[in-house]
Amino acid sequence: MSVKAAAQATLTQSENLAIARGLKRQDPALLDHLIEQYQHRLLRYLLFLTGRRDVAEDLFQETWMRVLVRGAQYNGKARFDTWLFTIARNLVIDLSRKRTMTSLDEMNDQNEDDRPFEITAEGPSPLEQFQSREDSAEVGEVLLKLESSHREVLVLRFYEEMSLEEIAGVTRAPLSTVKSRLYRGLASLKPQLEKLRSCRPAEAKG
Repeated sequence: MSVKAAAQATLTQSENLAIARGLKRQDPALLDHLIEQYQHRLLRYLLFLTGRRDVAEDLFQETWMRVLVRGAQYNGKARFDTWLFTIARNLVIDLSRKRTMTSLDEMNDQNEDDRPFEITAEGPSPLEQFQSREDSAEVGEVLLKLESSHREVLVLRFYEEMSLEEIAGVTRAPLSTVKSRLYRGLASLKPQLEKLRSCRPAEAKG
């Protein structure tokens, strides 16, 4: 690890510990700050998970209520956003079970490709390359067409910039499964974008 990276990691760890102390005190000013800092990212994640704005907004409010009530459980050892997204994901799973829908935890991974898959840290990511060529709304539309387990890891990896290990922690999936879902999600993304692009001129003519 470089000196710069080590210094950044130390700063992040210090911030996480400060958040943990504030949540234990149920500091309202800290909660306001956290909501302001993470609201857009959290709502985006919930929108991609649920595909419905009304549901996402309800779960958004419930997530912050859980943060307030259960803040003492956060010890600052992990990134705060990882803990926050784990709470949000658990609420999505709870809602899915109540509605007798297939939950994110119950998805069958037996047929997923377990081949080694790594994403290079340097240069634009595959998703960023697509976004540079396509309207961001189109990318979001295509992501919603992917299997939810694949969509989730793509959002966490490329939008939230979480490491594969952090994604495994949020999704409670083995690292090999996370890599498999990324591989399959990226493999599905390009043809879906091409299909959407090919359909747009026909729709305009109609």
